[in-house]
Amino acid sequence: MAIAGLLALSYLLGAVPTGYLVVRRLRGIDIRRHGSGNPGTANVYRVAGPWPGALTLLVDAGKGCLPVLLAERWFPGRPLLALAAGAAAIFGHDWTVFLGFKGGKGVATSAGVFAALMPRAAGCAALAFVAGFAITGHISVGSMSAALALPLGGVIFGYPAFLNGAAAAAAALIVFKHLPNIKRLRQGKELFLNEKK
Repeated sequence: MAIAGLLALSYLLGAVPTGYLVVRRLRGIDIRRHGSGNPGTANVYRVAGPWPGALTLLVDAGKGCLPVLLAERWFPGRPLLALAAGAAAIFGHDWTVFLGFKGGKGVATSAGVFAALMPRAAGCAALAFVAGFAITGHISVGSMSAALALPLGGVIFGYPAFLNGAAAAAAALIVFKHLPNIKRLRQGKELFLNEKK
């Protein structure tokens, strides 16, 4: 029961629709009806400005980190359970019960999860994000670069195979969630960070 409670709490923490709530509170609008319609950091930034965007990023990352830390505190020595708690948070963010099981793309929440589980690999992912964004000007490219760099960093730094496998699965999910972005990139229609739709 305690484990089920942890996983349920992890899902609910991940499911908190940060971008939706921030923009609703600060701007009085539904973020899903503006810009790209995604409640993630980039769209919040475009629609509501840098401070709401930064707040969304920090809270979404915290939603991923906190369940892992709680699992490690409540069930020490059980890394698979910590990973499961992080996975539940990502699932909650991507398919939140509070928005009809439609959520974000899981980039910031995944970053929080793996910053807690694989900090050095997450550092590699952060560098890849900066490089991808700096070269192209597209948040989506930075996000996918970070996702793909995460499992590679895990291998480089010698993390256990189960964590590297989880990182690869999270990367695949992020890329899958970015398929519409990939299509727009190929068509030359992907928005830059400061570009309004």
